[in-house]
Amino acid sequence: MGEDAESPKINHTFLRDYVTEADVISTVEFNQTGDLLATGDKGGRVVIFQRETDSKGESEEVGETGDSGEYNVYSTFQSHEPDFDYLKSLEIEEKINKIRWLPQQNAAHFLLSTNDKTIKLWKVSERDKRPEGYNLKDEEGRLKDISTITSLQVPVLRPADLMVEVRPRRVFSNGHTYHVNSISVNSDGETYLSADDLRINMWNLGITDRSFNIVDIKPANMEDLTEVITAAEFHPHHCHLFVYSSSKGTLRLCDMRSSALCDRHTKLFEEPEDPGSRSFFSEIISSVSDVKFSHSGRYLLTRDYLTAKVWDLNMDKGPVETYQVHEYLRSKLCSLYENDCIFDKFECVWNSSDTVIMTGAYNSFFRMFDRETGRGVTLEAWRESSKPRAVLRTRRVYSGGKRRRGDVGVDSLDFTKKILHMAWHPSENIIAIAATNNLYIFQDRVNPETQLQ
Repeated sequence: MGEDAESPKINHTFLRDYVTEADVISTVEFNQTGDLLATGDKGGRVVIFQRETDSKGESEEVGETGDSGEYNVYSTFQSHEPDFDYLKSLEIEEKINKIRWLPQQNAAHFLLSTNDKTIKLWKVSERDKRPEGYNLKDEEGRLKDISTITSLQVPVLRPADLMVEVRPRRVFSNGHTYHVNSISVNSDGETYLSADDLRINMWNLGITDRSFNIVDIKPANMEDLTEVITAAEFHPHHCHLFVYSSSKGTLRLCDMRSSALCDRHTKLFEEPEDPGSRSFFSEIISSVSDVKFSHSGRYLLTRDYLTAKVWDLNMDKGPVETYQVHEYLRSKLCSLYENDCIFDKFECVWNSSDTVIMTGAYNSFFRMFDRETGRGVTLEAWRESSKPRAVLRTRRVYSGGKRRRGDVGVDSLDFTKKILHMAWHPSENIIAIAATNNLYIFQDRVNPETQLQ
């Protein structure tokens, strides 16, 4: 009895915060309707969530119009396994780098997933009926003796429990020497591009054994290498246009009508550098980690380490809008370089009307900016805000001047809690935020533009 009284208590806080590397979410993506949401993690798994619409009676009880719905697990499957490149003696991680949904053509859904080397096409379908009444098979599926068959019957479909099937339809391999960082489905619905550090390839969704190289920036001598490709995306409406970003902070718009090999860009988007502000970290923090076309196709949204920028396709002299995401970290670049946080790759997204942009930060913070007013708000993804009908609280990082109650000091920011991956519903104010191994889904009952301060 005495030993039991002295036994140590279990540290539940430690167990709750303990995260295995394989469970860390590495990509988030809504499908075209927003009814499905897919996440990939570092363990090579893909989890698909489906939106459950509320019934009319439930909506009336809470005094709401329309269906709010919540997202529940629809299917989980292992997309990639760890592999080994025997020629280069390199391990290939199973981590899912990107997921992209294909436009839906029938009752089934299709998605592309990729790790560093291999891209796979998956078919997601439902089955709620089972066939009965086979002539050549018994109820257990074994073949019957033909001599015992005295009559023929027409097989029928009987209702059965709903089952979600996920099957690999294509495997696109051996297309990249370097790590794949982007995949983007073309608006023609037949092709997609994949980009690694030095090359961009275009694939036909029906052909797995060959691809067309459309960009190649690899120099003849690797010692002359000055930049790498960081992201690439097709134009949402014009199948011949695509853009790719580089580690030098430049964007190149390419037109496949002018040349099969798009080494010569159609337009170059670059912001002139101020020589007076150049430092050791200038090139690192100017590297573009993500690029997204607006839904209209008129603008580009990019994210570098400290800022988010909006570019007009008709104005290549510089960005038309620049938003400071966490300028207060500029004085901390040295320590961020030492702990490798300066190399973190933050994503950025548009809302459905292209009026608000969103991107991530540290300490479980993420930021939204209203393009019309230029004002921004800092929000926090934490466990308390994940409770049903909980209101997202705004936060403020104190970096000088008058300190308000509840402000967070720059020195107390937790750089291990970073919001790198996120997605915005294609037509509604619903956002999905990945925070390490947690997925937060928030729905705004009010127009988000009215809440930015």
